[in-house]
Amino acid sequence: MKNKKQAVVIFSGGQDSTTCLFWAKARYEEVIAISFDYGQRHKKELECAKAITEEYGIEHHTFDMSLLNQLAPNSLTRSDMEVDHDAPEEGTPNSFVDGRNMVFLTYAAIFAKQRGITDLVTGVSQSDFSGYPDCRDVFIKSLNTTLNLAMDYDFDIHTPLMWIDKEETWEMADELGVLELIHDKTLTCYNGIIGDGCGDCPSCKLRKKGYDRYMSRKMNK
Repeated sequence: MKNKKQAVVIFSGGQDSTTCLFWAKARYEEVIAISFDYGQRHKKELECAKAITEEYGIEHHTFDMSLLNQLAPNSLTRSDMEVDHDAPEEGTPNSFVDGRNMVFLTYAAIFAKQRGITDLVTGVSQSDFSGYPDCRDVFIKSLNTTLNLAMDYDFDIHTPLMWIDKEETWEMADELGVLELIHDKTLTCYNGIIGDGCGDCPSCKLRKKGYDRYMSRKMNK
């Protein structure tokens, strides 16, 4: 049953954040989605975010974070850099945007406090984190503490996908009644193709592998 609290969801228009958006809708009386324009080359994700929130009557805000692109060059914002298809032996993939989740959650917290909201929801996952350090549970817990201390406020960061993989994420979407919506109308592809995507980038391969596994399991029940 829903409670009367509100939640702010960090919403990119991709598979994970859309699943989290509807996870939150099932639990809160009011959900507010916020997106960030940081110069990402797959701009269509912001179009997906806008379309989904409009379709379901969800309050949505998009914030300009172009400074992040200037500070942290990466293959998700620079068209002259090819996305790493395999994780490097050392360090992070060149699709990692330094500080992105830290900045997004910090701005989400500032926004939430002005509304008297304590609950933040983000789609990070340690199971499918692609080597991104800011998707780990230890980071989220640390930042939660830091935000509470920085603003003298009791934030609660929720990570519904933290311990599940893509197959289980598709299962959650199905249980929430939005499997088809997420399959057809979200953007996960690094090359900016909605739905099934390009099929070649790491994000598309991870998404498809999880979908195929879940659908196979569902069909065989």
